[in-house]
Amino acid sequence: MPDENAQKQADDLGIQFTDKFIEDPEHITLLLTLLEDFDFHVRWPGVKLLTSLLKNQCVQVQGIILVSPMGVSRLMDLLADSREVIRNDGLLLLQQLTKGNAAIQKIVAFENAFERLLDIISEEGSSDGGIVVEDCLLLLLNLLKNNSSNQNFFKEGSYIQKMKPWFEVGDDNSGWSAQKVTNLHLMLQLVRVMVSPVNSPGATASCQKSMYQCGLLQQLCTILMATGVPADILTETINTVSEVIRGSQVNQDYFASVNAPSNPPRPAIVVLLMSMVNERQPFVLRCAVLYCFQCFLYKNQKGQGEIVATLLPSTIDANSISAGQLLCGGLFSADSLSNWCAAVALAHALQDNLTQKEQLLRVQLATSLGKPPVSLLQQCTNILSQGSKVQTRVGLLMLLCTWISNCPIAVTHFLHNQENVPFLTAQISENLGEDERLVQGLCALLLGICIYYNDNSLENYTKEKLKQLIEKRIGKENFVEKLGFITKHELYSRAAQKPQPVFPSPEQMLFDHEFTKLVKELEGVITKAVHKSSEEEKKEEEVKKTLEQHDNIVTQYKELIREQDAQIQDLKEQAASMTAQHEQMQTTVAQQLSQIQQHKDQYNILKLKLGKENQSQSNNQADSSQMNGLQTEELSQLREEVEELRKQHALLQSQVGDKDALISSLKSASAQTTEGSAEGSENTKLLQELEDLRSQLQSQSEEISQLKSERQDLLRKAEDVGSDSVPSNDGSLDVAKMSELESRLAAQTSQTERLKEEAKSLSESRAEMEQQLASATSTVAILQTEKTKLQTEVQESKKEQDDLLMLLADQDQKIHSLKQRLKDLGETVEDEDDLDARDLTDEDADEDDED
Repeated sequence: MPDENAQKQADDLGIQFTDKFIEDPEHITLLLTLLEDFDFHVRWPGVKLLTSLLKNQCVQVQGIILVSPMGVSRLMDLLADSREVIRNDGLLLLQQLTKGNAAIQKIVAFENAFERLLDIISEEGSSDGGIVVEDCLLLLLNLLKNNSSNQNFFKEGSYIQKMKPWFEVGDDNSGWSAQKVTNLHLMLQLVRVMVSPVNSPGATASCQKSMYQCGLLQQLCTILMATGVPADILTETINTVSEVIRGSQVNQDYFASVNAPSNPPRPAIVVLLMSMVNERQPFVLRCAVLYCFQCFLYKNQKGQGEIVATLLPSTIDANSISAGQLLCGGLFSADSLSNWCAAVALAHALQDNLTQKEQLLRVQLATSLGKPPVSLLQQCTNILSQGSKVQTRVGLLMLLCTWISNCPIAVTHFLHNQENVPFLTAQISENLGEDERLVQGLCALLLGICIYYNDNSLENYTKEKLKQLIEKRIGKENFVEKLGFITKHELYSRAAQKPQPVFPSPEQMLFDHEFTKLVKELEGVITKAVHKSSEEEKKEEEVKKTLEQHDNIVTQYKELIREQDAQIQDLKEQAASMTAQHEQMQTTVAQQLSQIQQHKDQYNILKLKLGKENQSQSNNQADSSQMNGLQTEELSQLREEVEELRKQHALLQSQVGDKDALISSLKSASAQTTEGSAEGSENTKLLQELEDLRSQLQSQSEEISQLKSERQDLLRKAEDVGSDSVPSNDGSLDVAKMSELESRLAAQTSQTERLKEEAKSLSESRAEMEQQLASATSTVAILQTEKTKLQTEVQESKKEQDDLLMLLADQDQKIHSLKQRLKDLGETVEDEDDLDARDLTDEDADEDDED
């Protein structure tokens, strides 16, 4: 006691000195300036002094440092000091500086604090390091906890990936030092800060995805299944894995696939549930396993189905232990804590899942030899009526309320047992002690759910008869009062704060977080349902049915309008596509026109060349008429060459005739195809150009015929000269003229061959142009037909939409008149705007409660 008093007096004296020191902010500014001095005897005492000032008057000193120019940056330089004493004390200083001040936390984070701290942790040995690693982790927790900006910066900087090496453990995990346990515990807390349920859903989901992709979740599961890990580290690891997988389908699927290293291998979920229902395990460990199971099933309908499937008769395996068997064993064991945990776990397998609620009704249990099996629902009510411990009954009542809520089939099964309703009314009507008031409230909630979700399929337990029973046996006011006992309980508000089940002792483990949401949702509607009279309910049902009918009609018309809008959109897209194709075809036609122009140019060039060749051939014939003294052998050779040229000319002329016939047929077909088309004028131009081309080819054929006649004249003259000639003495002149004649004949032959090749290429080009023209003409006709069809369909859709809008207006008028009639009859009718406003108010109230 004297030591404590002395310490308290010293602290008070230190606070007084601090107040005096910071009265003038220049003192802090001067101290920050001195910290820039590299001298050890100046810098180190300055760090110690500033740390003491922050401990005594943290908020005031933080404010002065925050407004001081480069104040935080000067303190961040301490982490880069090569002297470990100053660096380590700088860590302690930054811990005090960043407590509860988001602005300073952001500045420190953007001064590259994460990079420096992670480097120090790696240099010091990660989890095997000493007190310095602990100080770095505490500073990281200060920077990240409840600071969404820094959390996002930490994730975007890829620092989550750098946390994975921290959790690498070996096969031998015995003999961990206390410092290693502390370090690893802080590291796990750091992971939980990033995926805490209190963070925004988007940020949490992003961090969960990063942790799975980088292998951090896999590493945590390895620790989870390792042997020799200390109990508190194992407990915190389970809690960490829980929040990493909570609400993330990918992570939940991975966790479901994890097996424990046993023989035979068992799923990790089964191994954890074995610890939860084992009363010899530590209480905090059992709570952590329950939280892990809840997080695994949170928004995971696939996982819920897998758990419920292990209870169904068709999937039970007698040779292995399943999750469903463990839950049933815990539900009916002698340990009340196991009863509660198993009931809450099974309730989470049914949360917001109507299919699994109905499936669980199929579960049958064998109670004893010689007796028929009973359903799981009936067995729960049997144990409830036997008067077990309060914790057991609370757990079973929470399970039953979750099971039958929003499930009329389950309500019917529950009411089918004639003993259930009398038991509930007896429990509610009795005046019991303080400990039993919570049970009474839960029984009232269960009976209220039977009223609210009753489909009146049982004649003895309709809504009206149950309300009459409450009024006679309990009294409406007394029933509502007992129902309010739930939310007035001191442990209710504690459980409603956060999803993780944290309780000081097993006896205080009564409420589940998700169940508090259900109570908040149902308490008001049950109270309202109990107070309503039968006439009010009938009127409300009639109005509800009428409104539902009208809503169904409106919904049908809306769906029809949506479908027609979708069809109109599809037609618009098709029209746009057709327009694009039409433009593409026009481009193709333009290209074809340019190609035709090129062929015309080539033809004109050929025509000029042909004229020059004809002129040279006429000159050759004039020269040959003057020849004298041709030898008989040379004349024979000349006759053979002329005969060959005659055959080639005949072949060329037959080809030209074929092309003329093809052009004529193309002209008639094009005239029929392009009749009525918008592109008729362009096709007419193309046909005119082809006709011109044909006429030019005809003129070329005539010129070739003229050449043929000239050759025949030459041959005749040569024969006359050969028969009448006399051997000449001037032999050298004859040889020269013969050589000249041979050269001219050779030139004429080559020119004829070239003309033949050019005519062939021209005919091939003409055939290609004919095919392209036919394709373009057919495409234009198809596009025109589809365009007309689309325009007709659009007009019909617009007409149908106008008719539907008129029907909607009539329906809205009818609904308005019905609401007005209800108001005239004295009924309260809420408009859609009022309902939206009330929903928004309820959501705001929910968020306030959660905060």
